[in-house]
Amino acid sequence: MQCFSFIKTMMILFNLLIFLCGAALLAVGIWVSIDGASFLKIFGPLSSSAMQFVNVGYFLIAAGVVVFALGFLGCYGAKTESKCALVTFFFILLLIFIAEVAAAVVALVYTTMAEHFLTLLVVPAIKKDYGSQEDFTQVWNTTMKGLKCCGFTNYTDFEDSPYFKENSAFPPFCCNDNVTNTANETCTKQKAHDQKGCFNQLLYDIRTNAVTVGGVAAGIGGLELAAMIVSMYLYCNLQ
Repeated sequence: MQCFSFIKTMMILFNLLIFLCGAALLAVGIWVSIDGASFLKIFGPLSSSAMQFVNVGYFLIAAGVVVFALGFLGCYGAKTESKCALVTFFFILLLIFIAEVAAAVVALVYTTMAEHFLTLLVVPAIKKDYGSQEDFTQVWNTTMKGLKCCGFTNYTDFEDSPYFKENSAFPPFCCNDNVTNTANETCTKQKAHDQKGCFNQLLYDIRTNAVTVGGVAAGIGGLELAAMIVSMYLYCNLQ
């Protein structure tokens, strides 16, 4: 009985933390969606490079809602000893775990397919919005500066973009000489030709830090498995 009470208390505390993290993610997501420029100004240099390939605000809102609901279900289920809440918590976490494993397999085995799929989504957005949408342009500037890369695939992503039409040149981050200088010289096709695309640069960085990435992924997976086991333990020991 003492063991049950201890595990129940730990389940409540753990999910309370998850609940608060979800609320924080949701708040930040709303902030980014409403005022993305101020968010990037403060956190842009420190933000994850991978996050910059997607709409950060909507991603954080979606993640925040899921984490918020998950934390609430786990905390409520353990506190009130509700079998319904605990089993719902278990199945949601199981679905998330399966999705993460599937995404990891796709990323590792079907990298080329993933690149092609993302190219179909990202490149048209660059050609349409880079240079006209301030938040979108700032996100990509931060990404290219941080990763020292150019576009999603390469400099050709910016052809026909509002920026290219207005300046008849590529972004200064696409020219090696201009990455560290104040870009006084025009970034031409000849200068941008050898600059690597951000997707390939990101893959290179991930592979370079494979041990760290793998450790973080294993840690998250371990926590999810532990949470599922604990929720089932409480479920099975409830009257």
